Amino acid sequence: MDDQLLTPENSALLVIDYQPTQINSIGSIDHHQLINNITVTARLAKLYKVPIVLSTVNVQSGRNKDTIPQLKAVLGDQPAIDRTSINAWQDKDFVEAVKATGRKKLIIAALWTEACLTFPTLDALREGYDVFPVVDAVGGTSLVAHETALRRVEQAGAQLISNAQLACEWQRDWNRTDTVPGFVKILLDAGDFINLE
Repeated sequence: MDDQLLTPENSALLVIDYQPTQINSIGSIDHHQLINNITVTARLAKLYKVPIVLSTVNVQSGRNKDTIPQLKAVLGDQPAIDRTSINAWQDKDFVEAVKATGRKKLIIAALWTEACLTFPTLDALREGYDVFPVVDAVGGTSLVAHETALRRVEQAGAQLISNAQLACEWQRDWNRTDTVPGFVKILLDAGDFINLE
């Protein structure tokens, strides 16, 4: 319980607004790479049995489509909390779902970096959570918007993390043999490892 690093037992994953409109508006990362990277994040959370809070915006109103199928395929029947607010932290159901996980370390992935990632990150930090934006699984409308947003949340106290770092932090010890095959497969699939056999 005193571990300051991320563990599967002390963290939760927040996945916000991975919907077609948002994906199509991203200018800071290739869309195919973004989709691949967020599915890696979700696969890692599933492997380590980390609770996931999934949220969408404006699906029920008919203004937006649901979570992209590539991500839904990983998340299975994970329910989504649909909002009208840009800032997920201003949605009562979303905040209650985060609190219900009982976790104080929040790994966050959201589109756009400059809005739907930044705003709940700042609010969660103010409420005493440790927040870890997954830098290779998020994107902004432009590279400068994305990078500026990451600088802002980092200056506020967020701890930036990559998928590979997240995987290693959750795995921590090769003696945790039950997750080693999944760890290797996910990172091989993502291209983070090169199979030299």
